[in-house]
Amino acid sequence: MNRLKDATSPYLLQHADNPVHWYQWGDDAFAEARRRDVPLLISVGYSACHWCHVMAHESFEDPGTARMMNELFVNVKVDREERPDVDAVYMNATTAMTGQGGWPMTVFATPEGHPFYTGTYFPRQRFQQLLTGVAQAWTRQRDEVLAQGTKVVEALSQGSDLPRGASPTPEVLERAVEDLSRTFDPARGGFGGAPKFPPSMVLSFLLRHGTPRALSMAEKTLDAMARGGMYDQIGGGFARYSVDAGWVVPHFEKMLYDNALLMRVYAHWWRASGSPLAKRVAIETAEWLLREMSTQEGGFASALDADSEGEEGRFYVWTPAGLREALGDEHGAWAASVFSVTEEGTFEHGTSVLQLLSDPVDQAVLTDVRRDLLKARSARVRPGRDDKVVAAWNGLAIAAMAEVGALFDRRDLVGAARSAAELLVRVHLDGSRLARTSRDGRVGANAGVLEDYADVAEGLLALYGVTGESRWFDRAGDLLDTVLDRFPDGRGGFYDTADDGERLFQRPQDPTDGATPSGQFAAAGALLSYGALTGSSRHREAAEAALGTVTTLADRHARFAGWGLAVAEAALAGPVEVAITGALDDPRTIALHRTALMAGTPGTVIALGDGGVPLMEGRGLVGGRPAAYVCRHFTCRAPVTTPADLAKELRAAPAS
Repeated sequence: MNRLKDATSPYLLQHADNPVHWYQWGDDAFAEARRRDVPLLISVGYSACHWCHVMAHESFEDPGTARMMNELFVNVKVDREERPDVDAVYMNATTAMTGQGGWPMTVFATPEGHPFYTGTYFPRQRFQQLLTGVAQAWTRQRDEVLAQGTKVVEALSQGSDLPRGASPTPEVLERAVEDLSRTFDPARGGFGGAPKFPPSMVLSFLLRHGTPRALSMAEKTLDAMARGGMYDQIGGGFARYSVDAGWVVPHFEKMLYDNALLMRVYAHWWRASGSPLAKRVAIETAEWLLREMSTQEGGFASALDADSEGEEGRFYVWTPAGLREALGDEHGAWAASVFSVTEEGTFEHGTSVLQLLSDPVDQAVLTDVRRDLLKARSARVRPGRDDKVVAAWNGLAIAAMAEVGALFDRRDLVGAARSAAELLVRVHLDGSRLARTSRDGRVGANAGVLEDYADVAEGLLALYGVTGESRWFDRAGDLLDTVLDRFPDGRGGFYDTADDGERLFQRPQDPTDGATPSGQFAAAGALLSYGALTGSSRHREAAEAALGTVTTLADRHARFAGWGLAVAEAALAGPVEVAITGALDDPRTIALHRTALMAGTPGTVIALGDGGVPLMEGRGLVGGRPAAYVCRHFTCRAPVTTPADLAKELRAAPAS
């Protein structure tokens, strides 16, 4: 029987009607494989994955293929977003055995879970041949198969521990900029060739580094991404990546984590430059999150599919005729010119992805056209939505929503950040332990991993800095205590799973960034901020130790250490600590707070509000007026009471 009907994962539920006798990951599947003396077939994917859908339609929905799978294997379906630990260890095996990875990931493993043959997408005929071949090898060459599984496990168990140096120096960070410049695309922005993924963490570092070369790379990339087809020019929000080097044609799935990270980066670009484009993109992305990704319980959904009506991108693309039908002949022709929609098309079947390569003179017409196209598009069949709430990605969204709301005076965005935080505390948090996912307000069974604890702590600290509500600071402290107690590797870094978590054949640990900040670098950032607000040497020292791998990566692999480099910039800047006293509804307090939020110093932390935060202790009003104290390592300069004087103090804040 298919055992996916009670799953909380929308991805697993997509397979609940397959004729395959799927198991969820767990002891039952392993026990059944041992009882039947057959291998496991582990299929790993996620709901917005285009090729996962293709393999499902071709093979998992096919009765003949399903019959072979059921007779020869115990079949396990895994949502990589629910179980990043399972995904990580088998992806390590897949890349080690085949030289490449991706999803869907197909793994054949012993009843002990040891992988012995791996791959990704297989067309139906090739997959059927593979099923027969693996089953025959299991029956006729069992010793060789078991030996292969043991060999893989032993090799992966040795790990690939990166050498760790001291916390990065300014020279290390400048070498990282040099390394990034070697792969920078000066014509089109971004790094390397096709496909191009949004380098969110690297951009955060470059904006914080702030030298002319760093800012030039960041601004070229941010401008190109915002004008190309990877950005939804009428609805807001970014697709997962561009299949070409020029940001023209995206892979159309939209992920929460990308948009949370990019929203925050564009807001920081606006703060540094005043760019109208940066402001527009940050706000539009936030509004897209509210409109299309909010869940009824107050959180944010994980993803939108790339496909609708069986075709990738169908919801998003246009033809000149389609524009004329939606807008009339005059505005339709204007829109085709402005958005680079041609008869030949930039995508498939003569369709085009909308681009906005330059700003038209008539902005009022652009506003009307975008509104009308969004209304017309809303009548199309929408891509599917994965509405599970992932703790880590909601943590990223909380930080972004809080900061964008504060910087652009959008209380609704701050309110959305608060609602998501309340959901995580109410549903995901049990004491100081965090669950990875929930859906419809029902918590999932899977334990949080390092990135969940770190990113949620980061989000709660950012929310505290915007609202002054110390309950978020307190919860962040609880999460970070768990990080320090349960995740250390004994060498200054962190494992990705807790010491009391499920035992896999390898305990996953990857200190490098992927599509999201690595758990280790995310933990370093949250620990550094918390240490700055509390004066805790334990948190500060743990953050600095976790940044040791940044020094190793900076010279040759800086693209995979962007978040660590950004955190290192904050550590070198102090980070600067700002304590603001005064009633939160006092316009003078609000003005001081606004000035602190606009500070461009990397990693600036802000304390204010209802007390309970050590940085606030002993920082009183001055002459009965609200005041701001600019500090570093808990040593403060003289308090100031005007925004102008605070801005001057922030510019003069000492650096190492």
